[in-house]
Amino acid sequence: MTALAADADITKERSFLEVWLITIGHALTHWYPATFYVLTPVIGNELGLTYTQIASIVTAQAIAGALSNIPGGIICDSIGRKGRLMALSLAWVGIPYMIMATSTAYWMLLACAVLIGVGNTIWHPTAIPTLARRFSERKGLVVSIHGMGGNIGDAVAPFVAGTLLSGVAIGSAFTLPGVSWRQVMIFNVIPGILMAIAILWYLGKLQMDGKGKSVEQALSLTEVVKGFSGLLKNSTLMMLVTSSAFRSMTQGSLLVFLPLYLANSMGYSAWAVGAALMALQLCGFIAAPIAGGMSDKVGRRSIMMSSMAMSAIVLLFMVFAGGTPAFVFFVALLGFFLFAIRAVLQAWTLDATPKNMGGSAIGLLFGIQAIGTSIGPLICGILADRYGLLSTFYFMAGTIVLANMLVFFIPDIRKPAKA
Repeated sequence: MTALAADADITKERSFLEVWLITIGHALTHWYPATFYVLTPVIGNELGLTYTQIASIVTAQAIAGALSNIPGGIICDSIGRKGRLMALSLAWVGIPYMIMATSTAYWMLLACAVLIGVGNTIWHPTAIPTLARRFSERKGLVVSIHGMGGNIGDAVAPFVAGTLLSGVAIGSAFTLPGVSWRQVMIFNVIPGILMAIAILWYLGKLQMDGKGKSVEQALSLTEVVKGFSGLLKNSTLMMLVTSSAFRSMTQGSLLVFLPLYLANSMGYSAWAVGAALMALQLCGFIAAPIAGGMSDKVGRRSIMMSSMAMSAIVLLFMVFAGGTPAFVFFVALLGFFLFAIRAVLQAWTLDATPKNMGGSAIGLLFGIQAIGTSIGPLICGILADRYGLLSTFYFMAGTIVLANMLVFFIPDIRKPAKA
């Protein structure tokens, strides 16, 4: 059978079901940290942590991700069993959160954060290139659907966590009392473990042909390492990942300090904080497929630039609306623009990457993003301790402006599809 005929047979077997399954798995990789963000005010109060210490937990996770994303991406390109890798990632990320639930020491939280950062590096270099290769003509769309899973996890998890902390009243006859933050963390790991089993079973079968050989052809480790050196010389790719680092400073800082501002400065309950974060992510959920689909038609750069420019403007409006109900409205509006472009950025990265090096390119992208995520919250922690929580939003607006300035100089190498 020729290679062309083999590809045709594989295409026939492809089902959008695998897109939804991988998307659900992606939702759960975001579910865990999204839960943690809502719990940080409670954890900080119980353990007596400063804003800088709280931010350093996220920074430790991001640094671990920055160090392990690139080798993780290289390894993912050299292993054909993608289902096993994704299942491993889900389990690896979830278990340290269970350990966190039993800890009383700051250093233990840091150690668990490092483990989470390493485990999380496996998912994206495996899932995103797999979807892009199997649905190459709808790359922007399927990657954006995958991104929607992250938005759902980021949206629903804070609301569920806040509800569990605050308690639930069902009518006037039944009330479910609130639970501790430790119990919330344990409850939230269970779905991820079950999903890891489902992915291991279904995707393991899906990516195998009738003779027991992997459908996705993996390169040797030597070939991948050689190809990675070529990625570092790719100016378009390197400008993309640099821009993404500044955008990640904005996003990472927002996810840490928005809950702290709502809880400590505006006096919101855990339930209300969760609801605000849910609004932020749901707007991103709505925008992701719109942005991804449009980028397939009109090009990646125009979508990226317009979305990041609007993000900067909304962040400034949030500063002026601080302490008022309008602040929450701008939070939701920010989600529409800031989170819509994650998938567009990932699709653009794959546009600029050789076909068999997708995992390495995504690993490089997320590794550089993790550097931004590690630096941003730590700087915001120092600013918050010295000048107050509202000062952090000025920093976020500045970093998204820098990200947009870099995008302006990146060529959109993909030709927009004709209508």
